[in-house]
Amino acid sequence: MASLLSSTQPLPPEFNRGRAPSTKTAAPRAQTTPHPQPSSADSNTKLAVVTERQAAELKRLKHKESKDRKEETNKKIASRKAISVVLMREATKSHIEKKKGSKRLLPRTVLEALHERITALRWESALKVFQLLQEQLWYRPNPGVYIKLIVMLGKCKQPEKAEELFQAMIDEGCGVSHESYTALISAYGRSSLFDKAFSLLEQMKDTPDCQPDVHTYSILIKSCLHVFAYDRVQALLSDMETQHIRPNTITYNTLIDAYGKSKRFAEMESTLVAMLSQRDCEPDVWTMNSVVRAFGSSGQIETMEKCFERFHSAGIQPNIMTFNILLDSYGKAGNYKKMSAVMEYMQKYHYSWTIVTYNVVIDAFGRAGDLTQMEYLFRLMQSERIKPSCVTLCSLVRAYGIAGKPEKIGGVLHFVENSDVKLDAVFFNCLVDAYGRLGCFTEMKGVLEMMEQKGCSPDKITYRTMIKAYSFNKMTGHVKELHELLQSAGSQMSWSQRQKPDF
Repeated sequence: MASLLSSTQPLPPEFNRGRAPSTKTAAPRAQTTPHPQPSSADSNTKLAVVTERQAAELKRLKHKESKDRKEETNKKIASRKAISVVLMREATKSHIEKKKGSKRLLPRTVLEALHERITALRWESALKVFQLLQEQLWYRPNPGVYIKLIVMLGKCKQPEKAEELFQAMIDEGCGVSHESYTALISAYGRSSLFDKAFSLLEQMKDTPDCQPDVHTYSILIKSCLHVFAYDRVQALLSDMETQHIRPNTITYNTLIDAYGKSKRFAEMESTLVAMLSQRDCEPDVWTMNSVVRAFGSSGQIETMEKCFERFHSAGIQPNIMTFNILLDSYGKAGNYKKMSAVMEYMQKYHYSWTIVTYNVVIDAFGRAGDLTQMEYLFRLMQSERIKPSCVTLCSLVRAYGIAGKPEKIGGVLHFVENSDVKLDAVFFNCLVDAYGRLGCFTEMKGVLEMMEQKGCSPDKITYRTMIKAYSFNKMTGHVKELHELLQSAGSQMSWSQRQKPDF
């Protein structure tokens, strides 16, 4: 009974006098005794701990925010300093020629200024910067810089200046090399001074470690082909055979392209056969483009298509230039159905149109008299952010002249006034021809004043086109005046020095 009561209904401590409290009975009391309420001291301690943690977290956040703000400020300052340095360097580069005598310019500034002028073919300014480079305390002769300058002077038709630099390079202790000799030979070849170029070639053969290679011969062959000096080309090919130098793909492509453009199809085909007979000289897309262009530009459309299929079946993939050639060939042949098929193929396989593509199709539709399609393509060209060129404007003017739309030509001139397209004599000659066809003789004479304003001089084609227009309309007085102007100016003046006829 006592055990049952003690297990289910424990009595208060004062009534359990018969038994001393033991460890057994103490345990239940400890379990059933309610937890004591926290004192105010404990609460204050916990609150203080929480407050300290919040204060530490707030301090950390403020420190991080301050650090981020400081880093952002430093970045802005560094950015401003960087922009300032760049602007100062650009200003120094643009006026670096005026800093003659300064010997402590930064190497990067001088070298960048020199590179920009070489790339832009500003040979006079480039030579001044190079002279300034030589005056610097840190300057050391570098044959690579000399070679770049010699190549630039060759492109600018300044072979004598190129040879002066070649000699200066030797005087500064830079040994001659195969590259420097090749650059000098190219300079004379570009100016068609072949006697000097061939003399340098022989000199090159006698110089140790400077033997000409296929690159040297290819450059000289290209220069000879440019002026149709085919006898010199054959002499160079024979010399290569004597020197045991085999032509490479570039050599063959240069020959095939030149023979194709000059309609020498027999030589082009024999060169192609010789190329195919070489094991280590495979034709490429440039070979295909040259052959396709040769037959397409001469109106041999079927032969062009057969050649294209053969090259394509041999695994040579066409590029955008190939499609431009096909479009141009079909357009000039009046085969607009196949031209449209090529355009659809390009669209299907995502070939992006270039300015050449737009010029070709605009000219084709202009020749066909489809002014609506031509104008649509011109607007599409501008929406694609492709800047029209002088070739584009010539096609527009020619088409409007043939279609008898003088007001449309005025629209082209309005476009020219609001653009920065660089005009040349070809555009103005097209303008003269278009106005002559339309009988707009006042506007045709005004083209000469327009040329003067644009800094472009009339040439033989300009005056001959005007004579043709006046002759067709039996305006003999103007024809006679123009003929007298041409005969009197003759060989005594350059075309840029001749006066305009006074009508």
